[in-house]
Amino acid sequence: MKKFIAAMMMMAMLAIMMPLAADAQVRGTRNYRTRTATNDVYRKPNIYQRHRNLINIGIGTGAGALLGGIFGGKKGALIGTAIGAGGSALYTYKINPKNGRRYRVFR
Repeated sequence: MKKFIAAMMMMAMLAIMMPLAADAQVRGTRNYRTRTATNDVYRKPNIYQRHRNLINIGIGTGAGALLGGIFGGKKGALIGTAIGAGGSALYTYKINPKNGRRYRVFR
């Protein structure tokens, strides 16, 4: 059981770190958006900014499943998954919403 919990924790850490590490390689992969009227150049938002809601809900779901599995076994993991997903969705969409996209302008 301890090996299983340790393996699940390592997989969760890997799942959290992969999107952050994937955006570190920027040489030759920059995407710029240009407006023809003023010639302003906009930088494309990073992975977290584009998929913030899904990442936050996924982290909350994983944490709920992990805690539920530790304290209640399989049934606790299912209950923890539901509670974690609901709580993180509530936080993401209602308590702390981020509206609009913010781009940095380079002139």
